[in-house]
Amino acid sequence: MAAPQSPFSFLDGLFERVTSGPQPPQWLVHEVQHRLVLFINHVLMQEPEAMDRLVRQSGSVARVQWRIYSMALRVTPAGLFDLAGEAAAPDLRVEITDTSPLSLAQAALRGDKPSIRIEGDVQLAAEIQWLVDHVRWDLEEDLARVLGDAPAHAIGTAARRVAQALKQFVGARMAGRAAPDAAQAAPGPDHGAP
Repeated sequence: MAAPQSPFSFLDGLFERVTSGPQPPQWLVHEVQHRLVLFINHVLMQEPEAMDRLVRQSGSVARVQWRIYSMALRVTPAGLFDLAGEAAAPDLRVEITDTSPLSLAQAALRGDKPSIRIEGDVQLAAEIQWLVDHVRWDLEEDLARVLGDAPAHAIGTAARRVAQALKQFVGARMAGRAAPDAAQAAPGPDHGAP
């Protein structure tokens, strides 16, 4: 008997069809990358130690690749990131090897890190690993600056509840998918025993 397919496997197929179609214009890709760099720098500026660590890597270029998408980041003398030109030779290459967006989302909801392949400057890789392990975005603090403490706390609480519900949903689906496999492997009742 064939193992049942995930009810969400159609999302992977849909993503495959979308990414194999026409690519977005270069100006849009650049704008999205620029916004992402602004967000990363915003988060880094909340952690002075992170910026101090990056200052030591000033001028280094890291290229991040996932499927056909890539972005090259240059470390600035201020300990932040800026977009590096496409022709910039990377000191570090980081490739996310899991091509399925659904698998990446499930891993993120479980708190797992994606499968990656790293090549290049070991010290720059160590600093970026430190950033991944220690720098966190405080959504509630940012919202409090704009909305005030009470509304920010309410939104933060709601966001945590949604994240928890998503984790439970994914966990239940993953357990449901594993259960048929376990049932097939489990031995049947022993009818020969006295």
